[in-house]
Amino acid sequence: MIITDVESIILKQPVIDNVGDGSQDTILILIHTDEGITGIGEVDSSPYIMREIIQSPMSHEACFGLRELLIGEDPMNREKIWRKMYNKSIYYGRRSAAIHAMSGVDIAIHDVIGKKLGVPVSTLLGGAFRSEIQAYCSVLMPDSEEEIQRLVDKHMTKGYKGMKFGWGAFGQSFERDIQLVKWARKALGDDKKLMVDIGMLWTDVKGAIKTAKTFEEYGVHWIEEPFSPDWTDAYKTLRENTNVNIAGGEEVTTVYEYRELLDGGCVDVLQPDLSRCGGFTVASKLIQMADFHHVPIVPHAFKTNILMAATLQYIAALPNAWLLEFCEQDTILRQTLTSPIFHVEEDGSVKIPSRPGIGVDLNWDIVSKYRID
Repeated sequence: MIITDVESIILKQPVIDNVGDGSQDTILILIHTDEGITGIGEVDSSPYIMREIIQSPMSHEACFGLRELLIGEDPMNREKIWRKMYNKSIYYGRRSAAIHAMSGVDIAIHDVIGKKLGVPVSTLLGGAFRSEIQAYCSVLMPDSEEEIQRLVDKHMTKGYKGMKFGWGAFGQSFERDIQLVKWARKALGDDKKLMVDIGMLWTDVKGAIKTAKTFEEYGVHWIEEPFSPDWTDAYKTLRENTNVNIAGGEEVTTVYEYRELLDGGCVDVLQPDLSRCGGFTVASKLIQMADFHHVPIVPHAFKTNILMAATLQYIAALPNAWLLEFCEQDTILRQTLTSPIFHVEEDGSVKIPSRPGIGVDLNWDIVSKYRID
């Protein structure tokens, strides 16, 4: 079996709001083979930049577009292909957007292999530990108590055991962040987990420590991405000075950066994004790395059901998985792009696909309707 073509298709809803919601658009990556098997992937990054990285022609031996590198390769050689892409894009890649594009390709390649062998991707990663996983509801943070209550009333009847509010209204001031968390806890009640995602906006470590200590009073389970991912010292300092768990890693690429987070004692919860970290090839290596540091993995997944499917396959293969991020944005692509569309069971769990590959098919009518050429 060889790769015959690589397609990168941008999909976009009619209006894009300037909010932290990556499910408003996406880039599909399709790996075609001479056996008629097509693998599906996507990337949570800038679709237009991703398309250029994939489609660009070679400049010289360390500056290749990914499509050129992939055609003619046997997709079964997944590790070889990953290293080829990494080495041949090293002038503009290494820990940059090129790794995002490689991640989408890597997801699609694993989808091909799973379909070829007739097994879910979790089998390729070492085998499934579970067939379902508890989910938490993930939404953007509104700017009013009334809207927070509305979101809680809308989603928490579905069986969720916890809810994360992220980005949105966070980061205006420490005082405002505390007020938002107070409203969120009041709306949720005392029996549900409350997580907050600051969206990398805190810049004052002492203020962050003081705020985190106040968050403790409201039972915040974790503070996600409080600082820029470049500021690892701040993560470490905050973690050492609060009882709230510190979570991060969705912006991080390659095992080298994850090693910095783990060896540096920067996080209590590791959150790789399958579509940005380097795909399954990198994420599979993080399983043992995180185990060595006794840090649980709760992947980031705020996109369409393609990334959800890939994330579920990864979670199936994690020995210590306990939570799934479930994006509840009311966007067209999240709700209609794939079959199946995942849903939360009455007990708050989500079933993990057992079909070959990542376990979803594309709705081609939706692809045709929202593609941008």
